[in-house]
Amino acid sequence: MWAVDLGDGTVRLDNTPWFVRGVASGDIIRVEIDDEGVCWAGETVRASRNCTIRLIVLKDGGSAAARQSVLDVFHRLGTTGEGIEQFRMVALDVPPDAGLRQIRKLLEHGEAQGWWHWEEGCVTAFWESTGQRMSVGADP
Repeated sequence: MWAVDLGDGTVRLDNTPWFVRGVASGDIIRVEIDDEGVCWAGETVRASRNCTIRLIVLKDGGSAAARQSVLDVFHRLGTTGEGIEQFRMVALDVPPDAGLRQIRKLLEHGEAQGWWHWEEGCVTAFWESTGQRMSVGADP
């Protein structure tokens, strides 16, 4: 993941996490640097209030055009994000001022239509209040 060193043993995540659960872009994370200079993430010091939502794009086999179409439609609702060809995947960074209810409704509609599967990589209490879907890793 990309991060900005804040100079006090913490970093601010500077991209949407693809595979790490429980963190989002903008989160401040405590880090430790080992003897080889490798930076290891620790606890979240301050959450950004952003959400991370990941989609596996099924429409058109997850083509580049299909992934870009997904990014474009969600961008109009206030998100940013990027796609990765290898996994037919799109990762969305959802800020707190985005249209959360509209985003959730579109996610659920697209899944019902067979356009994608989606998961909540990191969500806030406000996001959770917009629907009943459980966070990834949460107990049922």
